[in-house]
Amino acid sequence: MSDLVVLKIGGSVITKKSEPFTLNLSSIERLAEEIFQAKPPNLILVHGGGSFGHPVAKEYRIAEGYKDSIQLYGFVKTHEAMISLNIKIVENLLKMKLPAFGMAPSSFITTKNGRIFTFEDTPLKQALKLGLIPVLYGDAVLDINKGFAILSGDQLASFMAGRIKAQRLIMGVDVDGIFTEDPKKNPSAHLIPRLALSELKDLKNKITGAEVADVTGGMMGKVSEIVSLISKGIETLIVNASKPGIIYKALKGDEVVGTKIEP
Repeated sequence: MSDLVVLKIGGSVITKKSEPFTLNLSSIERLAEEIFQAKPPNLILVHGGGSFGHPVAKEYRIAEGYKDSIQLYGFVKTHEAMISLNIKIVENLLKMKLPAFGMAPSSFITTKNGRIFTFEDTPLKQALKLGLIPVLYGDAVLDINKGFAILSGDQLASFMAGRIKAQRLIMGVDVDGIFTEDPKKNPSAHLIPRLALSELKDLKNKITGAEVADVTGGMMGKVSEIVSLISKGIETLIVNASKPGIIYKALKGDEVVGTKIEP
């Protein structure tokens, strides 16, 4: 779909990651308004888990796969936490009269050793055909080898962008893009405004994971997922979704502070 945009919003933007099960409601409301104002013709929205999904998944070691029956409770609890967060995102989009349609990835996706294995895309394509905005999320899913696994929002967004041939992928995080070093630790770190695929691969081993509980790898996870996407010719933009107006500009195709990764 030539005008399709996949927008991934990180859990650190829509929740307070250091406070379990706490929404960042002002960010959620602002992002809903920015999406409404931008009016992208075809959009898939994917959001992360933040303080809703990650703490529970980490406590029950869901990413490791099934090892003990007590984990079944944690698996379901992780899934339910993500559903509750998804409902809040959808509710705020609906307030803006946007046709947001929450979709549970675990209902049409399975993984194999944590990587997407089966993907029944008919419901997703039909939703787009009708003019709906599918709203998906990182989820606890069934895994044919491990029993269950965590499907990160980054893997999901990148996979869908490639599968449905999106025009581009926008990843909204809580920093301005990819830096030479972690900007939260080193104020002298420099933003990298543009990257080619070869440069992205070189940077891959220099990016550290997130310090707070994140079972999907933080910035390292994002970079790892988009390497294969860029090789398919789909442009990716990493921007700071916690700053007002940035997602609006990115959706409109305007120049914006961030890291653009080109094929």
